[in-house]
Amino acid sequence: MTAAPRTDPLRALVVDDEPALAAVVTGYLEREGFEVEVAHDGSDALDRARTRDPDVVVLDLGLPGTDGIEVCRRLRTFSDCYVVMLTARADEVDTLVGLSVGADDYLTKPFSPRELVARIRAMLRRPRVSTSGPTPTPGVVLVAGDLTLDVAAREARVSGALVHLTRTEFDVLAALASRPGAVMSRAALIEAVWGSGWVGDEHLVDVHVLHVRQKLGDTAERQRYVRTVRGVGYRIGDGT
Repeated sequence: MTAAPRTDPLRALVVDDEPALAAVVTGYLEREGFEVEVAHDGSDALDRARTRDPDVVVLDLGLPGTDGIEVCRRLRTFSDCYVVMLTARADEVDTLVGLSVGADDYLTKPFSPRELVARIRAMLRRPRVSTSGPTPTPGVVLVAGDLTLDVAAREARVSGALVHLTRTEFDVLAALASRPGAVMSRAALIEAVWGSGWVGDEHLVDVHVLHVRQKLGDTAERQRYVRTVRGVGYRIGDGT
């Protein structure tokens, strides 16, 4: 049964302690039809997220007090909204830490508001599993050893136990599981999960794969479910 099309506006929460930048981002999103809330600190952001249940959060890393990393970590305890992290620091550690707590994408300041909106639109066109192979029909369950993915319910389980994945983490895992035995490059995973219009650092894939592995109980030494094919990409394992 196909879900009824959504009629209410998409909701965005913009969290930045720079009022001028927040106003610019808000203006672009509102012109795209979003209903936008703005917060300038982490505590207010979490309160608004609980109240408004946004579809996407644009979150500055360098907030005063409770920073963006901690806001994202707490947000993930009650929301599976998409999160785009904004950072004035291009340091790789900040990026990796931000994504490891559940951010879906990131942009380094200064950035183009048009690019931000394009990335948000690409995320909201999901779910999509793989454009490189057969797309599973709704309700299909993908299996790799004792790992199962229910595409319709968007649930992953290991030995029957539910694994809590973000939307992007689930999409990355489902893309791999939809092509058992096949190796997918970073570019192929970007196409499958983020879409052909996405522009950014392909190493974003590595961060999400790392986080998926951690949640599935994989390690660098024992890659049961998501295996690295050195110099090529990733493939789904058989659970052994």
